[in-house]
Amino acid sequence: MAHWLGVDTGGTFTDFVYFDGRQVRIHKVLSTPDAPERAILQGIDEMQVSCAGLHLVHGSTVATNALLERKGVKTLYVANQGFTDVLTIGRQARRALYELMPRPSLPLVDASCCLGVDTRTDATGRRLRELQSQDIERLLDEIAGLSPKAVAINLLFSFLDPQPEQQLKIAIQQRFPELFVCCSSDVLAEHREYERGMATTLNAYVGPLMQGYLQRLQQQLDMRVATGEQLESAGDPAASVSLAVMQSSGGTVDAARAGQHAVSLLLSGPAGGLKGAQYVAALSDNTRLLSFDMGGTSTDVALIDERIRLTTEALLGGFPVAVPMVDMHTIGAGGGSIAWLDAGGLLNVGPESAGASPGPACYANGGMQPTVTDANLLLGRLRADGFLGKGMSLDIEAARDVMQPVADSLGVSIEEAALGVIEVANEHMVRALRTISVQRGYDPQAFTLACFGGAGGLHVCALAEAMSMTRAIVPVHGGVLSALGMLVSSPKRELSHTSIQLLQDADPQQLEQAFLQIQQQGFEEMRAELADDELRVQRSMDLRYRGQSFTLNIDVQTIHDDELKAVQQSFHDRHRASYGHALDIEIELVNLRVSLAGHAPPFALPEIQQQVAMPDIQQVQCYGYDQPIRCYQREQLGAGYQLQGPALVLEKVSTTLIDKGWLARVDKVGNLCLQKQSV
Repeated sequence: MAHWLGVDTGGTFTDFVYFDGRQVRIHKVLSTPDAPERAILQGIDEMQVSCAGLHLVHGSTVATNALLERKGVKTLYVANQGFTDVLTIGRQARRALYELMPRPSLPLVDASCCLGVDTRTDATGRRLRELQSQDIERLLDEIAGLSPKAVAINLLFSFLDPQPEQQLKIAIQQRFPELFVCCSSDVLAEHREYERGMATTLNAYVGPLMQGYLQRLQQQLDMRVATGEQLESAGDPAASVSLAVMQSSGGTVDAARAGQHAVSLLLSGPAGGLKGAQYVAALSDNTRLLSFDMGGTSTDVALIDERIRLTTEALLGGFPVAVPMVDMHTIGAGGGSIAWLDAGGLLNVGPESAGASPGPACYANGGMQPTVTDANLLLGRLRADGFLGKGMSLDIEAARDVMQPVADSLGVSIEEAALGVIEVANEHMVRALRTISVQRGYDPQAFTLACFGGAGGLHVCALAEAMSMTRAIVPVHGGVLSALGMLVSSPKRELSHTSIQLLQDADPQQLEQAFLQIQQQGFEEMRAELADDELRVQRSMDLRYRGQSFTLNIDVQTIHDDELKAVQQSFHDRHRASYGHALDIEIELVNLRVSLAGHAPPFALPEIQQQVAMPDIQQVQCYGYDQPIRCYQREQLGAGYQLQGPALVLEKVSTTLIDKGWLARVDKVGNLCLQKQSV
């Protein structure tokens, strides 16, 4: 019988949400960064989940960590002669405006691994110089001498004429079948050779690692089907494990294809969190959200205005990633973020994290530096004997020992130092929330603050008050919401093609034909996962005023004259909303985009029972409160129950602090809906 498992591999914990068609179970284990599949298999064993007929959807950090830690494979970059230094030159934007002698960034690919071929296509797609067989042979000999693991091919105007790139790819694969080879015309068929080349290079840099990891995981899962109690199911296709991976755009892709498009997996886990937040909050009629996902290593913030916003202007590890991904801002402030004093004695938090190993000092796993988690424990907001549903005991004395030097240096008590750590971490997150809301013209008061991640509930009220927000939601299973998001996500592809022309001069029939060609490409890619009639199609255009560099994305339907006029007006309106003005200038079409999505798995959160009996209430001491505060177990709170802050709500995977002046109400599925009370 089919059943589903969502898995999110984080920097500290690996989270699991299991759905058997009727009930939901959750679980957490410590991550194993050196071999992430070990933690996944450990969780499956501990949850006693059968792999026969299992649909596993995975949010992976393999590609992300390989890029951030510069631990990808040796990659060659192939470009036109004279353009092999494009990746090194990059853009002229300065990281620090007034730094007159900035240190040069180390390129992802060394100059010795950037090779040129003597071919050229012009800006109209006309072939100026054909690729010669002797040039191909020379390139193959150079590749043999450099012994790479991957090759990225990025030729000028390949989005107009992909044939030379494909010719090179075939030749390389014929001679070196073990190499991972990708073309820019396949990865990102858009203009701007630097961004296109970087996306292709990133894909090659992490692709072999992602492929190897997914193959190992698939093999281990299949072995579980073919052994032990599941031996009778071996050989039955319906009993095999279906493995899919979350993409950065918020949709899934089957594992067999995921490795070929690894650049689309760089925000795999955080995208799952947004999908989970959107799904759960909608059950309480909250469709406009400011979200923050506070895990062990970092905090991701995003804005959801009816739907999840995508961007093609993201930076990761200092590199532009021009493929569509969720529009998210990430900072180094998580539960494991380390508190430290700079040379001037100023208290700082992050971006360095204690990670999964050794973790915060209170985990008693060798951590020797104070973290946000240690601070919350010292303040009484985390319960030493109630962590992970009493599955893990925290060492408060270890937390005291590492916080003592900070307190001594600041001349305050340990508890005051811990409170300072929390306040600094909160300020980092508030700045991030303002970046994706106020700085983009959105009023935070029109949104609900949604928190998730293992540490999010401890900070939600403080952040909402700092943002002058009066509503917040702590989703059910918020500590594993990214894993839950895997189970409400559908197979998806984001495709694009550059077609630069004035919108007023565009031929509607030609545009319609171009959209249909892109759609057909998507249908072909997804045929192994879904039938064509199961796919939902969404079209859009990237538009700009003539002479501008940046674009705005506008939804479109079937192309005809009246539709193009409506698109122009939509662009003027969007530009006015985004920048405060609209211009009487010709509008230029830059890219055509098509999003294809299937139906999400049949996941549904069960409704909880109405509150009948009075829940058990403990009185606990928390620093900063005059009196002991009430402490609840979340699983004892039924639908309709209300509780007044200050209070702590404990659950298996997280803890929520409901601050003074806030009222919490439990909705039909178990979300905590928070409302700020008027004074």
